[in-house]
Amino acid sequence: MSVFSSLIGQDHIIEQLTQAVGVAKSGENSQAMTHSWLFVGPPGSGRSNAAVAFAAALVCKESGCGKCTDCTTVLSSTHVDVERFNPTGLSIKADEVRELIARSSWSPSVGGWRIVIIEDADRLTETAANALLKTIEEPESHTVWLLCAPTLTDVPVTIRSRCRHVQLRTPSTDSVEEFLIKQSKIDKQTAHFAARVSQGHIGRARYIATNA
Repeated sequence: MSVFSSLIGQDHIIEQLTQAVGVAKSGENSQAMTHSWLFVGPPGSGRSNAAVAFAAALVCKESGCGKCTDCTTVLSSTHVDVERFNPTGLSIKADEVRELIARSSWSPSVGGWRIVIIEDADRLTETAANALLKTIEEPESHTVWLLCAPTLTDVPVTIRSRCRHVQLRTPSTDSVEEFLIKQSKIDKQTAHFAARVSQGHIGRARYIATNA
């Protein structure tokens, strides 16, 4: 099962990311792959899942098989070359960003890439965004930055103008229902109910479908 199988109703995104992974693996000189990405989408659309799946596909020898050690450790946030920063406070401070930048410059330990995922990049303070800007403008050749935010306008224009945009959309009720039936092994009626009342929020739909 591919790491991208968790992206529900996002076929256009899977195609874009798969193409980028192929270019990254081949070393081809193409604009399909870049060092800075910004994943945006409504709550529950899977923007963080997309970033994590992309990171797994980049470090996986089989471009995201979903089964190997590289894939499973990325998905569980324990891969040595993939750092997933999930802010706990109301904002992401400059000191936190500087620490991420310092670690991002380390050479990869087991693969060809060192990847930093910043969830809720909309919480970047002005000084933090300024600290990140130069690194995104002139990234290390082995480093990829993956930022996540609800919308493009939630991120400072100086940052978003230097990132490749990945725009996720709210999954349809049918696609969420199909996902629940496959992943949670529940009956069609329960899956349909959960998909409908969750309004396209994958995490909420899974919780409703599996919690008595």
